[in-house]
Amino acid sequence: MKIVLENLTGTLFYVQLGHDATVADLKRQIEAQQKLPCDRLILFLDNHSCLMNKEEEEISLVDCGVQEGSHIYLFINPLDDGSGNHFVFTCPDTLFGLT
Repeated sequence: MKIVLENLTGTLFYVQLGHDATVADLKRQIEAQQKLPCDRLILFLDNHSCLMNKEEEEISLVDCGVQEGSHIYLFINPLDDGSGNHFVFTCPDTLFGLT
C-alpha cells in the first residue's frame, strides 16, 4: 500500500509497504528514505484515531486504520540533553479540527 507522509515543514513524501506491514516497518522505511531516527518518530494518522508510538510498534498498520492513500503526520521527539529542561509535545488544535 502507498502511504502519504507529511513532515513539520509541510513536505509530502510517499512510502510503499505491504498490507501486512507494522508500525515498526513504517518507521524503518521512513528512517531509510528520509534519514530520520526511527526511535524518535511520532506518527499521527490522518483521522486522528491512532497515535502510533513506541508501545504500538508491532501492531499492523491495517489494525491502526491505515489503508491505501492514508495521510500520516510525522513529528520528531526531541533529544533529552540531560539539562533537566524537558519539552512537552503538544499537538496543534488545527490538526484535530478543534479551531
